[in-house]
Amino acid sequence: MNEVGLNSKPETMLPAAPSAWDQLTNPALAEQQHQQHQQQQHAHQQNLTQSPQQLQASSPTTISAPLLTPTKTTPPDVAHTPSGAAPAAGGPGALGTNFHEELSPELTQQGWRKFWSKREGRPYYWNKLTGESLWEPPSLNRGQQFDPLTDPLGICSPSHPMMGGGPNGPLSHHPHNNSSSSSSSSTGSTGYGNNSHPSPHSHHNNTLKRRASEDAQHMGPGGGGTGGGPPPLKKYVLPGPWDLEVPTNVLIYERLPTSFPQPYPEVEAFRGSLTLRLAKTYEDLCNKRESIAPPKDSFQRWLMERRIIDQGVDPLLPSQCTPEISTQMYREILRDIPIKIVKPKFTGDARKQLSRYCDAAKKIVERRGASEESKKIVKWNADEAYEWLRRTVGASYEDFQDRLTHLQRQCEPHIIATVRVSVEQLCTKLHHLSAQHARNIRDRHGQILKENGIAELTAPLQPPVTRKVWCYPVQFALPSPRMPQIDYSNDRDHMVIKYTNAAVMAAPDTHVVNISHLQKLEQLYRYNCFDDKKFDFFIGRAYCMLKRYATFLGNNANPNQQEPELTQSALPAVVFECLHQHFGVTFECFASPLNCYFRQYCSAFGDTDSFFGSRGSFLDFKPVSGSFQVNPPYCEELIDASLQHIDRLLTDSVEPLSFIVFLQEWKDPALKCLSKIEDSSYKRKQVVVMAMEHEYRHGLQHCIPKSEVNYKSIVGTMVVWMQNAAGYARWAPTETRVDALLEAFRPGRERDRDKISTAATTNTTTTVPVQPSCSASAGSPDAIPTGSNSANNSNEISAAGHGKPSTPGTV
Repeated sequence: MNEVGLNSKPETMLPAAPSAWDQLTNPALAEQQHQQHQQQQHAHQQNLTQSPQQLQASSPTTISAPLLTPTKTTPPDVAHTPSGAAPAAGGPGALGTNFHEELSPELTQQGWRKFWSKREGRPYYWNKLTGESLWEPPSLNRGQQFDPLTDPLGICSPSHPMMGGGPNGPLSHHPHNNSSSSSSSSTGSTGYGNNSHPSPHSHHNNTLKRRASEDAQHMGPGGGGTGGGPPPLKKYVLPGPWDLEVPTNVLIYERLPTSFPQPYPEVEAFRGSLTLRLAKTYEDLCNKRESIAPPKDSFQRWLMERRIIDQGVDPLLPSQCTPEISTQMYREILRDIPIKIVKPKFTGDARKQLSRYCDAAKKIVERRGASEESKKIVKWNADEAYEWLRRTVGASYEDFQDRLTHLQRQCEPHIIATVRVSVEQLCTKLHHLSAQHARNIRDRHGQILKENGIAELTAPLQPPVTRKVWCYPVQFALPSPRMPQIDYSNDRDHMVIKYTNAAVMAAPDTHVVNISHLQKLEQLYRYNCFDDKKFDFFIGRAYCMLKRYATFLGNNANPNQQEPELTQSALPAVVFECLHQHFGVTFECFASPLNCYFRQYCSAFGDTDSFFGSRGSFLDFKPVSGSFQVNPPYCEELIDASLQHIDRLLTDSVEPLSFIVFLQEWKDPALKCLSKIEDSSYKRKQVVVMAMEHEYRHGLQHCIPKSEVNYKSIVGTMVVWMQNAAGYARWAPTETRVDALLEAFRPGRERDRDKISTAATTNTTTTVPVQPSCSASAGSPDAIPTGSNSANNSNEISAAGHGKPSTPGTV
């Protein structure tokens, strides 16, 4: 207070002005402040008119409009008025809780710190570990998740139904008087226009996110926008030869989580080295014992065939199979004894192959201790073939092939009887070595869990409540240990992931994935992983998945040393679009995170692929209803087991169930299990797409140039519709639908689709990706597509129980 003379009066103290936030979000409050300012100016004008002499003697201090933004360098004791809470007495500028009040030790340990906002004139809270910032004091065990990748400011989460604007945007501030509060509460409306909000003490999980004041431009008078709220958040759709936005229409019964521990990079690298050693042992046994090279890809087919019956402790290596002798491996080895028969290109090659067979057959019966009768028969037939070769001049290609077939028919039973015991011992030894490797891997994994304070399962899991739910990824009974450091770097259009561990491998283990497929893995991870919203484990889990498939494929994992037919090829994207549009297909029964089209699928390795949407092995998957695409890899035992599984599912369910099976018509050797399709009562239609008139996508599309992804199939593809009565009534293979599918197979359609997709992406404005709603989010199943079987059941879906985020809903 300044002394201005004898007649001076104390300077009138102005009330505290509301903050800029209050004025921007509440125009009524701003108008009230403007009226007060005009009254003060009018009173000042009257003082100038009545006593100008006093003003001349006063100090040069003038009365000006109150500042909108506080300029004090130290935070004053101001009232922090949370949204919906009763304001402190005295209006928005009244004194309240002391700013210097310390946070609880628990919040401090979680990374929370308290700061002062000069712009808003109030404190805010920031987490140094997650980067999240809030206006309201944080609470322990907050239910709301924060994703720093898709939502770096924490402002894009869905709103709570009881909150006017939700916890993510600025809520409307109403004038703090009883009349306005009563009138607003009497409206009973919800949304941004509602001025009454529940107390934060009753909804402590819906914390107000810290957000810039500029966002208030979307708000209308009273907190409402021009359209009743802020503009809707746009979902980021990842372009590519897939459609990850298609929701599922598959219902299953709730199932137990897997007892396998979660994948870990060191264990996966250890498994890879032991599997490589086992494959090398198999090759040596074939060379030394049987004097043949191992049949091509027989080791990979052995792994697939063993997984059908294996009950062991490892997700890749068989360790508990009955019987121990693999019929697939036994059959393939015998087929190549004494030599591997191939189709010769020229007549001279056919003559040489007949001569080689005679020599190899005689050596086997002479060196292996065959019976006298077997030796006599094999030698007599071989000598007769030699005599025919010497006296025959100018024989045709067909003559040599007929002679070889006759010789095989005569000698093969005796050769098999001679080598049968040796081949059985080879298969048994390989199984025992695999079981030993599996135990070593499990022991090492258990040691890592113990070092991280994770106890292994000691009692069987309790069976879940029998109820129908939307299909969800494989869940784990054990938590994941902390991931080690894994290096990754961008190299043009692909990413290099490198893991180094001198205790397991001599050199760093490197894997390459295209940027587009890496983005696909990130999107699948967002949709299907529920325990790592911050992507802390993403790179480690992506490495484990890539390492598992590289281990399984062996030498075929190198795109420069294999043919595309040897890996698990995928149908073109246009075929999947047709299947979804005309037959309601939303699920792939044989896929992987790298070649899937939908975000829900079954794969060979549920433990590594579950984070990216896998529902586990198809043979363990028991859907109640839905429409499926089935494209199994070429393994006769696996195809046979799949056809039997489909037949059981169609028999057990009365709800709509449809399977569209795609089988490539390999003639050498021909599949014997195809008779099950012909004899099935659920077969509705069968067509064949001719060879060289359709395309497939390469099985290693994630690491090869885009120009090499599509290739023409050298064999025909058989398409079979297997449906129960309800499935046939809903997705019947009518002539129009089948013609549309055959047209989608036409070569070149994939390139046309890519051109249209590229043009559409160029013309579309880029939107910031937000956290999408997972297909397995409780209580809110995705929109049901056209032709979906769950449309009739949508009203019966209820929210799953607490603690089951992976279960979308129950029926």
